[in-house]
Amino acid sequence: MQANRSRDTRLELEVRSAVHARGLRYRVATRPVPSVRRSADLVFTRARVAVFLDGCFWHGCPEHFHLPATNPEYWGPKIAANAARDAETDRLLVSEGWLVLRFWGHTVAVEAATRIEGAVRERLASLRRPAEG
Repeated sequence: MQANRSRDTRLELEVRSAVHARGLRYRVATRPVPSVRRSADLVFTRARVAVFLDGCFWHGCPEHFHLPATNPEYWGPKIAANAARDAETDRLLVSEGWLVLRFWGHTVAVEAATRIEGAVRERLASLRRPAEG
């Protein structure tokens, strides 16, 4: 399993390139909240948007994941634990005021970049608006 990349996957590189081409700047493989020991694939610190690009196998994509016939007693709990950790990460980040965006490995990079751009620009615009009241 050492050959499996934890960062700089094809999808990550494509999404980062598409997001960068849209004029957005971000941090790569960074903890959005230092006290939460989880790194997001792209982090927009000022907008407080954390982006995760999840592999279909490792995170249990409902569309593409199939439990391997070899050693299913290992892989079943392993993938379930990954999915539970993802849900906990989302909950922790949201409680700290972050917007969490997750994309599956089969996502088209340009589509992901479009959603990311919209979310980041919306959050940045809301920071610039004067407080009502």
